[in-house]
Amino acid sequence: MCGIMGYVGPNQAAPVLLDGLQRLEYRGYDSAGIAVLNSKIHVRKAEGKVDRLLELTDNSPLSGTVGIGHTRWATHGVPSDLNAHPHTDPSGSIVVVHNGIIENFYELRDQLTAEGHEFTSETDTEILAHLVARAYDGDLVAAVRDAVSQAEGAYALVVMAVHEPGKIVAVRRISPLIVGLGDGETFLASDIPAVLHRTRDFLIIEDGELVIVDENGASIETIEGAKVDREPLHVDWDAEMAEKGGYDHFMLKEIHEQPAVVTETLGGRLEEDGTAWLENVDFDDEFARNLGRIWITACGTAYNAGMVGSEIFRRLLRMPTSVEYAHEMRYADPLVSEGDLVIAISQSGETADTLAAARLAKERGARLLAVTNVVGSTLSREADDILYTRAGPEISVASTKAYMAMLIGQYLLALRLGAARGLSDPALAERVIHGLHTLPASLEELMHREAEVAEAAKRIANAQDVYYIGRGLDYAVAVEGSLKLKEISYIHAEAMPAGELKHGTLALITEDVPVIVVLTQEALYDKTVSAIQEVKARGGDVIAVAYDDDERIGRFCDTVLRIPRSNDLLGPVSAVVPLQLLAYHVARIRGNDIDQPRNLAKSVTVE
Repeated sequence: MCGIMGYVGPNQAAPVLLDGLQRLEYRGYDSAGIAVLNSKIHVRKAEGKVDRLLELTDNSPLSGTVGIGHTRWATHGVPSDLNAHPHTDPSGSIVVVHNGIIENFYELRDQLTAEGHEFTSETDTEILAHLVARAYDGDLVAAVRDAVSQAEGAYALVVMAVHEPGKIVAVRRISPLIVGLGDGETFLASDIPAVLHRTRDFLIIEDGELVIVDENGASIETIEGAKVDREPLHVDWDAEMAEKGGYDHFMLKEIHEQPAVVTETLGGRLEEDGTAWLENVDFDDEFARNLGRIWITACGTAYNAGMVGSEIFRRLLRMPTSVEYAHEMRYADPLVSEGDLVIAISQSGETADTLAAARLAKERGARLLAVTNVVGSTLSREADDILYTRAGPEISVASTKAYMAMLIGQYLLALRLGAARGLSDPALAERVIHGLHTLPASLEELMHREAEVAEAAKRIANAQDVYYIGRGLDYAVAVEGSLKLKEISYIHAEAMPAGELKHGTLALITEDVPVIVVLTQEALYDKTVSAIQEVKARGGDVIAVAYDDDERIGRFCDTVLRIPRSNDLLGPVSAVVPLQLLAYHVARIRGNDIDQPRNLAKSVTVE
């Protein structure tokens, strides 16, 4: 999500910054800009691709050897020239670029507005320029520290000041940041590929650190001011590998990004007391209290996320909820009526079938809420309410982190509705809230178990058919797991409720046929085990996804992929990770094109 560039050295900064931004285009963005310091700060920025920015700088060149640059993926405010980075304070003496989310953006903006500050953009980033400028008294490092002490969230911030030429100050709070060490020149970037052609030596800035870049190179401190000594990392990757962060495929990189995605999606939206505040979700409490029915419509992976969401709304709100394939809903005669809430889920916000179903719902008087990853997309423009997932750009066609963000968004939406309607089981809601807060750490732990999944992949890599089963929420996860396997391994995979197995499909279970079972729902555990025993009686090879403390499951299965214990309502979030990794490693064994599987497109904009 977004790209950062910075340069201090003997050469002209603008060409270096623009080149770096072009090399970060794979990250996805909607606008771009640079700022160069030469007695004053000169800014060029524009909506659209870096090519448009190149035209601006060709027509109006920038001179100076210190500068910062940015490619933006919109989160606060639509893509536009004004909302593009960099942003300055009103005097033009402080300039910033920023990746990530400022969670207390609205509180800070209200506070600064009351003090007389005027803003020119809709972004949370501009707040940072004002905070630094307000605190600045001749020490840029101290002013940046003051600003970040007030700004809550997960972000990377890069700052320049007119009164301290030759210096850039940057801070990392979760969002990635690196320093490239050249020969008499120093680079800042959000990712190594931006400057890999210029240097092979890097300092990786860690969470909670501040870096000062000047003519002497780079020095690192904690945000609190303690000095940090770090040896440079020498990188031998080629450019393609660097874009993937050292991973062999974008899909694997995006799977491993999921803990950070959950942090981003939750950021500033969930209070410790469980209050969910969702910017751009504008329905009032009266609408929520009078709501009689929820519809969810989507396609593919988004539909599978909606299957989980429907159960969340039923369990937390006791709310009648239907999930419909958009391509079926648009041609059916759905009983959508005025006062219903229709949730349309689309990663791109441009899925043709989902847009058509959403428009049908609006024609019938329903309130339309978009769950999407793209600010300014068609779906977001046409919706009454918008829940942006903040997953950032997803390069691999097979969706992983976008699916994860869609799940988290629906938990937040259920809590937001529940605050007005009352939750059907407050104790259950408390456990879900606690689980959401601890979820990023649990997912991070899961990433360290990849070797076990890779070993299990060997068991099914040569299979012709694989079956996935589960009950309740576990069935919804099984459907997504089977889709991932189909998409990238090209093995036929089929998912069904565990109880449905004996109503026909059991005829296909013979010696060594792989059956993958998900078991996170305690109330349905014994019934699912019964289905496993039916499979084993026919010689099937059973791979289970189960909790760490499940001591019984090993008796019934050939292989167990363990996940950290959570509340059962959050089970789908953790359980999907080993299924994603399993699909990835099966496809890798089979030598397939994992990021660009045959016959598939990332955004399906045709019927």
